[in-house]
Amino acid sequence: MSVLCSCVSRARVGISPPDTVQASPIQSASTIPLAPAESEHISPSPALSPSEVIPASCPWCNMTEYQHEPQYYHIIARIAVACKGATSVFLAKHRPTDTFVSIRRTNLDHFSLDYDIYTGLQHEIHMTRLFHHGHILPYHCTFVSSNELWVVAPFMSFGSCRDLINSHFTDGLGETTIACILRDVLLALDYIHKMGYVHRSVKGTHILISERGQVCLTGLRHSISMVLNGERVGSLHEYHCNSISTLPWFSPELLEQNLIGYDTSTDIYSLGITACELANGIVPFSDMPATQMLLEKLNGTMPRLLDATTLPNVDDDALTSAGGDSGIGGSMATSSMMRSEQLPYQRVFSPQFHEFVFLCLQREPADRPTASQLLTHSFFKQVRRKSSENLIELLHPIKPLTETPHWPKDADGSIENNIAKIEELDLKDEEEWDF
Repeated sequence: MSVLCSCVSRARVGISPPDTVQASPIQSASTIPLAPAESEHISPSPALSPSEVIPASCPWCNMTEYQHEPQYYHIIARIAVACKGATSVFLAKHRPTDTFVSIRRTNLDHFSLDYDIYTGLQHEIHMTRLFHHGHILPYHCTFVSSNELWVVAPFMSFGSCRDLINSHFTDGLGETTIACILRDVLLALDYIHKMGYVHRSVKGTHILISERGQVCLTGLRHSISMVLNGERVGSLHEYHCNSISTLPWFSPELLEQNLIGYDTSTDIYSLGITACELANGIVPFSDMPATQMLLEKLNGTMPRLLDATTLPNVDDDALTSAGGDSGIGGSMATSSMMRSEQLPYQRVFSPQFHEFVFLCLQREPADRPTASQLLTHSFFKQVRRKSSENLIELLHPIKPLTETPHWPKDADGSIENNIAKIEELDLKDEEEWDF
C-alpha cells in the first residue's frame, strides 16, 4: 500500500504537501520530514488576528467525536464516482449521533491511481487539516480500512451550485442568491489568501450548500502556498495539471504560463467566471476549443452577464431557433433557458452586479481587487442578514436531500436500490467531484 496508508493514522493525519516533499507512492512515511516541512511551508501571515485564523462562527467546531471504524457509519446511497473510478462518494449516517455525513472511499489498490492522484489526496487532507474556517468544508475524520481510505465530512444536503443549476435553475440563480453565495466564498478566499495560499480551483462544483444554508468552499487539492522557506513570494510559477474541462475558470496568466507568474488574483478571476456561471447557467468559454479560449483570454475578451442589457429583446420564435452562447457575446441564449419563467432577455441584473463581474475579470492581475476589497463592494449591500438565513428562503421550495422521508432499512446492502432517490438532484459523476 502507498504512503497514504502510512500517513493516515487512526487519530490524526500527518502528511506533507506534494510541492514541498517529493515522495514516491511507495515511500515509507517515516522518511518524510513532517515537522520541518510544515514549519517552512506553512506560515500564517503575521497580520492575521486570532479571530481570522479560527473564526468564532465556525459551525463545524464542535466536540462530537467521529470514530475511525466503518461499523459506526450506516451507508445509505452512493452519490458519485471520482478519481477515474477509484473513489466512491456515499451518503451515510453516523450511528452514535444519527447525523448525516458524506463518506469518500478510495480504493488505494485501484489500477487507475497514479502518483498525481496519490499526492493530490495527500495534499487535500493536509490542507483541510490546516484551514479552520466556517466557509471551508472540514473533514470529521480520515482513516484507512482494509485497502480503502475513508474520508468522513459533513453532508452538504443541497449539493453544489452546479448541481442546483443542472436540476432546478437551468438559466441561472437569482441575483440575491448569488450575492449570498459569493460573499461567503469571498470570506473563505480572503482567509486562504491571508494564510499565504492560492486556491486555484474556484468554480461552481466546489461551492457546496448545507441544509442550513451554510456555504462551503472545497477543492483544496489544487491549492498552493506562496510561503517558501519562511518568506512570502510575490508570484508563483508552478502549474498544476487539470483536464480540459476545468480550463474555462483559469485566469489568462495561469493559462499563459509566462515568466511573470501568477498570485492570489488568479482566484479573483476564477470567481468572476463562477459569478457568470451562477448567473447565466452556463460557463463562459465552455463551448470553445482550448486554443481559441486561450487566445480570447489573452486578447482581453471579457465574459458578461446575460440579461436585458446585454441580450437583444427578440420574440420567442427567434429565441427558440438560437444556438448556444458561451457567455461572452456570441449568440443569444441556450436552449435550457427556454424552460424558465423569466428568460434572460427579460431579466435585469443590477449595475452593481455587472461592475462586480467587470472588476473580477480584468485582463491584468494588478487591476483586480483583492478578496477583502471585494467584500466591501456595493453588490453585497442587498445581503442584510446572514447568508445562511437568506439562502434557505431563496432556495424554497427546493428540499435538501436529507429531508427524504423514508430511507430503506436495508440500505447497507442495497446501494443500487437507493440511487433513484437522489436522481432529482441530478448529481453527476465527475472526475473532480468534491463533497
